[in-house]
Amino acid sequence: MDENKIPVIVGVGQINDRDEQLNAVELMAAALRNADDDGGGCWLNRADALDVVAQLSVPEFADASAPLAQILNIAPRHCAQTRYPMGDSPVALLNQAANRIAAGEAEICLVAGGEALRTAAKRAVGGKHDAVRESAARATREGRARYGIVAPTDVYPLYENATRAAWGQTLAQAQRESAEIWAGLSRVAAQNPNAWLRTPLTPEQILDVSPGNRPIAFPYTKLMVANASVNQGAAFIVTSLAKAKAAGVAETQLIYVGRGAAAREPGDVLARGRIDRSLSLEASLRSALQFNRLTVGDLDFTELYSCFPVMPKMARRAIDWPLDKSMTVFGGLTFGGGPVGNYMSHAIASMTDALRTSGRHGLLFGNGGFATTSHAIVISRDPVIAAQGTHDPSVQAEADAQREPAPALLETYTGEAKLFTYTVFYDRDGAPKSGVIVAHTPRGERVLCYVAREDAELITFLTDGAREPVGVSGQVSTDADGINHWRL
Repeated sequence: MDENKIPVIVGVGQINDRDEQLNAVELMAAALRNADDDGGGCWLNRADALDVVAQLSVPEFADASAPLAQILNIAPRHCAQTRYPMGDSPVALLNQAANRIAAGEAEICLVAGGEALRTAAKRAVGGKHDAVRESAARATREGRARYGIVAPTDVYPLYENATRAAWGQTLAQAQRESAEIWAGLSRVAAQNPNAWLRTPLTPEQILDVSPGNRPIAFPYTKLMVANASVNQGAAFIVTSLAKAKAAGVAETQLIYVGRGAAAREPGDVLARGRIDRSLSLEASLRSALQFNRLTVGDLDFTELYSCFPVMPKMARRAIDWPLDKSMTVFGGLTFGGGPVGNYMSHAIASMTDALRTSGRHGLLFGNGGFATTSHAIVISRDPVIAAQGTHDPSVQAEADAQREPAPALLETYTGEAKLFTYTVFYDRDGAPKSGVIVAHTPRGERVLCYVAREDAELITFLTDGAREPVGVSGQVSTDADGINHWRL
């Protein structure tokens, strides 16, 4: 093995700014300094590459990589930021750094990200600021926004309700699975000093609707969604095995980077053939294991992206990961913290720490957008995992080979349609404010339908669990404003 081309993680760092003093770039700098210390020092000023996960909290930093390099007083020849703050970005950057090392294109690669959304909210005019929703709204088509489909909290429930029906679960069964997973996340976060919320919760507490756990978008409550109200940073340093040995880093500190796998869904959720599964998720997870010649039984740790319950639910089914085994090393995006695109940097750091202590192999899975982009990778104590050379992680062809044509989306429609998926949105007092139904016509077309807050009978039908709404036929009509409505 050429040790100059074997990629290893040599240092990891995390930071929580509970005093709300630091901006996003300062958080990145602090995390990188911590990673440098963790790796024994002297890595930052020798770095060839610096990659940064795009952030939302300080919009004046169009590209945070240059001011970050300036703060650290370093001048890597490659200095860049991801195009968007996507949840799979840190995994993609880890894969990219490993490829650079394996190709001999770089010797030391720095990756960092950070979000200061608590600080941003405090400084916003009027004290209110939802950077995630505002960012999503800028990219949302007007037709979707009319029905309330704007932010991730609006879209992932559509997957949740569609998959529940596809898997043959009742509402109670699906909610119980969510609560079991989320209670497990909270237990890991409670033991992790880098997690943002460190109180373990029971499944019953996750399920209990209360003023402190208000409904957000059916069937999700506040304790089931990503917690972006954090000031967090995380970073990691990738170098070659030869460089690490030359620096005197102990073998017990080195974590080897294996091969990754990535694929994506169409950017427009309503232009996807299925909203009850993700072919890109399935292809990336299964291929990452195959590329590294591992089975699920070989894994000691996993991090299955947990922005909303449907993501780890789909991920665990893709690889047959048991419900009673932990799906996080960091604590999940509700409890560990949900710093928009940078969560997986925290997971990479925490899994590195976990593998240094015990176990052999870990699988990291990140998801970005609206279940749009998927990237999985293996890190390990086994140097053979990292000695496979450069690798193109794309498994897009595999995902696309299974893809069904997307139904045509009708702007207006009158006639019979079968409910395919749905959600109901709630205001801050917990009262329904509107909802959306995705329905399919007898000819296979897709149509969006608005659910008015005044339609108590329909909202009850959609949310009480007495009968599965998915698959039920109704009548669609279009009002004078061009908005479609669905009726039983």
